[in-house]
Amino acid sequence: MNRVTVQRVVRRIGVMTTMSVNPRNPPPRPAILGQLPPIRRSDGSPIRVLLVDDERALTNLVKMALHYEGWVVEVAHDGQEAISKYDASTPDIVVLDIMLPDLDGLQILERVRATGNYTPVLFLTARDSVTDRVTGLTAGADDYMTKPFSLEELVARLRGLLRRAGETTPLDDETLRVGDLVLEGVSRDVTRGGERIDLTATEFELLRYLMRNPRRALTREEILERVWNYSFGGRTSIVDLYISYLRKKIDAGREPMIHTIRGVGYQLRSDR
Repeated sequence: MNRVTVQRVVRRIGVMTTMSVNPRNPPPRPAILGQLPPIRRSDGSPIRVLLVDDERALTNLVKMALHYEGWVVEVAHDGQEAISKYDASTPDIVVLDIMLPDLDGLQILERVRATGNYTPVLFLTARDSVTDRVTGLTAGADDYMTKPFSLEELVARLRGLLRRAGETTPLDDETLRVGDLVLEGVSRDVTRGGERIDLTATEFELLRYLMRNPRRALTREEILERVWNYSFGGRTSIVDLYISYLRKKIDAGREPMIHTIRGVGYQLRSDR
């Protein structure tokens, strides 16, 4: 019987353990896997995931975990295979390693984003420096996790990205207006002065949170908790990064609406 040894982060006392896993028999489920309310596509069909990593033991384990969620998982082990499967299936979410045998993950993401497609992408990689994180997020990724990792946290982050993408839960039918900035919850359209603004899923949810709290000074920690639903490694720099993205799209050539509140965080307001 073919057994592979994989490293796995477990919740028990927060230590990393090495366990023997038979790919034919799923490992014991961590508490979260398969226990939360199911998430499905808006048409009721299963979530489609593209998992890209050249470590087969890892992809076997992650695929098992995502199957517990009822999701359909396509696996690619190199860049060319990833692009081919992405074009063929148009997944709902992508889990992408950076270090691959041919094209790296950044090149794959660049090709995806160049088409105007905003499918949520989570980088899952051994590159763990702040510079690597910022590079990945700046390239257009929606989230960034480093190896070794917890399966529970991976599933939680993917569920959060899917919620923010608006693919899996009933959409709020609210229309938010602040000055000449308008956000439509159902269509997910954003306009300013009648001009359409294209946002990624994370940018949209960040803007929606700001617009739900106009003229209120919001701390970085509060924004992180409400929009990302977790602490990003204790760093709030991801909030600053996405605020800068929003400013380039919302405020470019116009009256600034997103203001920095020194010592606190950010505020969205129109002075008209």
